[in-house]
Amino acid sequence: MCIRFLILTTISATLIGCSSKQTTELPSTATPNYTRPLPEGELALRLVSVHQWPDLGHAWDNRDLFLQDSLDWSIGWFDAPSSKQWFPMEGVTHEQAKQSVIEFRSLLKESKTKSEFLNSVESHFNLYESVGCDDEGTVLFTGYYSPDFHASTSPSSEFNSPLYERPHDLVSHPHSGEPLGRELPSGDIVPWPSRAEIESQDLFSGSELVYVADHLDAYTIHVNGSARLRMDNGDIKYIGYAGKTDRSYKGLGESVLEANLVSPDKLSLREIRKLYDKNPEQISSLINKNESYVFFQEYDGANWPAGSLGLPVTARRSVATDKSIFPRGGIVLVDTTVHTLKGEKKPFLQFMVDQDTGGAIRAPGRCDLFMGIGATAGIKAGKQYSEGKLYYLFLNPNSLASVNP
Repeated sequence: MCIRFLILTTISATLIGCSSKQTTELPSTATPNYTRPLPEGELALRLVSVHQWPDLGHAWDNRDLFLQDSLDWSIGWFDAPSSKQWFPMEGVTHEQAKQSVIEFRSLLKESKTKSEFLNSVESHFNLYESVGCDDEGTVLFTGYYSPDFHASTSPSSEFNSPLYERPHDLVSHPHSGEPLGRELPSGDIVPWPSRAEIESQDLFSGSELVYVADHLDAYTIHVNGSARLRMDNGDIKYIGYAGKTDRSYKGLGESVLEANLVSPDKLSLREIRKLYDKNPEQISSLINKNESYVFFQEYDGANWPAGSLGLPVTARRSVATDKSIFPRGGIVLVDTTVHTLKGEKKPFLQFMVDQDTGGAIRAPGRCDLFMGIGATAGIKAGKQYSEGKLYYLFLNPNSLASVNP
C-alpha cells in the first residue's frame, strides 16, 4: 500500500482558518480548524435534496477518458474480496458502493446528451455532502503530486541523505495501517523516538534503501509518501510508503511561517528550497519539528503512482480523503477553485474518484487533489489551497434494488 501525501499545501493547512464561504482564497489571519475531527457518533456525509444539487452539467462537460479509467480502476478494486473489509461505511454497503461506480460508468458512456445524463443521475443516485470543518460543508482542498528525484544506492558527497526500509519492530494496525508504536523484545509496545532522535542516533543504520541529494529532498519524499527515482547508474526505481512512526506530524510550511522566514503569500516549496540552499541547518531544524518518520519499499512501478487502495491515481481525477470516515473507491464531485501555472484562479467542478489518503488528510474538512507527476504538477500542487464543497454519489435504494433483484 502506498499512502500519498501532498508536498506543501497540507503542511501549511493548519495555519489557515475555516470560513463558511465557498471556493474562496483564504485570509491568513483566520482561525485554524480545518482539521476539526468528526464529533463522536456523527456522520461525515449528509443527504442533499435534488433542488440543492450543484451544477452536475458542468462536471459532465469536463468528463474525459481519464475519468473513465479512474472508475475502471475502482471497479477492479471492488471486485477483489479484500475490499469488503472496509464496508459498511457511513451507512454505505460494499455492494452499493460498487454498483454505484458501475452504473455511473455506464451513464457516462451511454448517455447521448447532457440532459439525458442529468436526468438519469437524478433518477438513480443520491448526492451526499461532507459536513466539512464547520458542519456547513466547508472543505479545504489542497494538492499533491508524484515527484521525480535523483538518487543512488551508495552514499557520496552528491547523495548523502538516506531513505530507510521499514524496521522489523514497527507495529501497525492490521487493517487500517495506523502506526501503533515500537515493539520491544519483551513484547511491550512503546512510542518511537522523534525524527531528531532517530537521525542523531543513526537509529536505522544498515537499513538504507537509497540516498538522495539532501535533507530537504528526503523530507519532501517523506511528506509525499512515494517517488520515482532516477538513479546515478541510469536506472529508474520506484519507491512507496511502507509505514511510519507514531509520533506527531507538524508541517514544514507551518514551521517556516512561525519562524517568520517568509510571508504567507510567498510560501511555496520553491521558496523553502531557496531558504534551505541558503541555510540548510536552519531549515533542517524546522524539519525536525515534524516528529513523524516515514519508511519506504521498492516496487516495480507498474501501478505507479499508486494510492492507498493499491490502484494507480490519475491526475485531476483522484482524490485523497480521510478513510476512517469516508467510503473508499467511490465517485466524488469536487467544487472548488484551482490555479493555472500563471497563478490565475479558475472554477473547478469535476467528477473524481476517492482512491487515496494521506498522513495529514484527516477530518471531514480536508481533501487532497492529485495533480499529476513531475515538476509541473508540483507547481500546481503547491498553488492549490482553496475552500469548496465535497460530494459523494451513491445509488438510491430503489435503483440499487433494481440492479440486485
